Amino acid sequence: MDAPLARLNALPAADAEAELLACCASGVWAAAVAAGRPYRDRAELLATAERVLSGLAWGDVEQALAGHPRIGERAAGDGRAAAWSRGEQAGTAAASEQTRAALAAGNAEYERRFGHVYLACATGRDATELLELLRGRLGNDPQAERQVVRAELGKITRLRLEKLL
Repeated sequence: MDAPLARLNALPAADAEAELLACCASGVWAAAVAAGRPYRDRAELLATAERVLSGLAWGDVEQALAGHPRIGERAAGDGRAAAWSRGEQAGTAAASEQTRAALAAGNAEYERRFGHVYLACATGRDATELLELLRGRLGNDPQAERQVVRAELGKITRLRLEKLL
């Protein structure tokens, strides 16, 4: 077992949950993943994290979404989750003023339509690509969009768990 996983396994439950909340801001998710310790290896942790995420009630997904800034906005604060978010959205930093304005308008339209922040795994994507994805997703019905949101949240959570480890 590698040292970061051994460290996570050895933490008191509250501390493990706090570490995991940087990966996914759902308290139910963090508590369930922490309760699954000790993990034999990274694969077991990642599989448990994915299983728990896929079973979250929508309200718990919304709690996780609340931990993410809008695409194109920098996360505030100096915590681990905020730093990771800024890195994940680094591709939006060089966006033109026009693209930034279009993202802001698209974010507002998305939030009116679906009632929560537009979430996309931004790692490796620039602002233009994220804007195109947003515009395409505005055509989804609410149920289809919830499935997309869960998938994107899963990608982000997995990336962050790998960073944690």
